[in-house]
Amino acid sequence: MSCFFEVFAYIWRFIIRNPHVSPSPSTPSTLTTAQPQVIKYHDVFLSFRGEDTRVGFTSHLHAALDRKQILTFIDDQLVRGDEISASLLRTIEEAKLSVIVFSANYASSKWCLEELVKIFKCRKNNGQIVFPVFYKVDPTHVRNLTGSFGGAFARLIRNKALTLEEVQSFRDALTDAASLSGWNLGNSE
Repeated sequence: MSCFFEVFAYIWRFIIRNPHVSPSPSTPSTLTTAQPQVIKYHDVFLSFRGEDTRVGFTSHLHAALDRKQILTFIDDQLVRGDEISASLLRTIEEAKLSVIVFSANYASSKWCLEELVKIFKCRKNNGQIVFPVFYKVDPTHVRNLTGSFGGAFARLIRNKALTLEEVQSFRDALTDAASLSGWNLGNSE
């Protein structure tokens, strides 16, 4: 659990030390139902594989950031009726930083990998800050697509009709992400 606090503390310190990435003034607790819905820009976008980390690491990180009034997007906040992909892509673009929680099944989700590609486009084009967290997965397995992480990616390719361009963009984004300094949490294979 101390690794969780290390990740949280690092994100919090980063936001405090960088005035252009400060906690949002309009947090959900300051909005009332009588007010018209305000478009909220998120400080942090969390990219994660729900089946691996939603109940546990990701929910705890989200709650801790929320307690510090750091407006954090988690995919259960999607507006009903919105086209999910357009809503997520817009949220990624508007976030000040992204936290990618890599886990054993992250690469088996086309959705997660599309988020990852978008995050790295925002990093390249807009200077978005990216913090990778390797949750029970070795960063070298993410970078080289080996071990169970590589197996998850192979299953995705086998089960989905992906173009060669999509596969290459996913590989490039995974390599870029695993090359960043991040946190290696929990036991990995």
